[in-house]
Amino acid sequence: MLHTCRFFAPALLALASMAMAPSGAFADPPPHAPAHGWRQKHDPDYVGYTGYRWHDDYGIRGGRCDRARVGTVLGAVVGGAVGSAVSDRDDRVIAILAGATIGAIIGREIGRDMDRSDHACFGHSLELLEDGRRVRWDGARRGLYWVLTPDRRFERDGRVCRQFTLVREYQGKTLRKKGSACRFGDGDWRMIRP
Repeated sequence: MLHTCRFFAPALLALASMAMAPSGAFADPPPHAPAHGWRQKHDPDYVGYTGYRWHDDYGIRGGRCDRARVGTVLGAVVGGAVGSAVSDRDDRVIAILAGATIGAIIGREIGRDMDRSDHACFGHSLELLEDGRRVRWDGARRGLYWVLTPDRRFERDGRVCRQFTLVREYQGKTLRKKGSACRFGDGDWRMIRP
């Protein structure tokens, strides 16, 4: 019996210490931690450049614009209204780089390769990204990639504006352009000449 007690005593001691140990508490992570869906549960909106609250960042804050989701939203927006919802109760809105001057200002080659989804990734990135943070997304053609980095904030004619660097990668060639865009309303960003 003494022999048996020598084997069971350590096991009983281990069980007793586990039972007396404090149990782990389940709590939400701190506000700065993105884990466990804290943001979605407590603050589902993304605050934009001028304080406007957006329901979705389409992956932009994570560094990659989700072109498929952006395209779905653009397809649902009636008449291609910039920065507006499908209906008054709909939260499917997105900022967009608008206007026909894109190619004229930063280059014909870039303007030709960008479609509405690219404009939305571009505009929503200007709306949500902090200075110096970059976002990347796939273009409409296989092997075409865009990387946008908003650089500096400034004002012009009472409008909020940003400088940016846009990189286009296609077929092993990289094209880098700098430019500026200003906000003309909720979600409406337009290129300007320096």
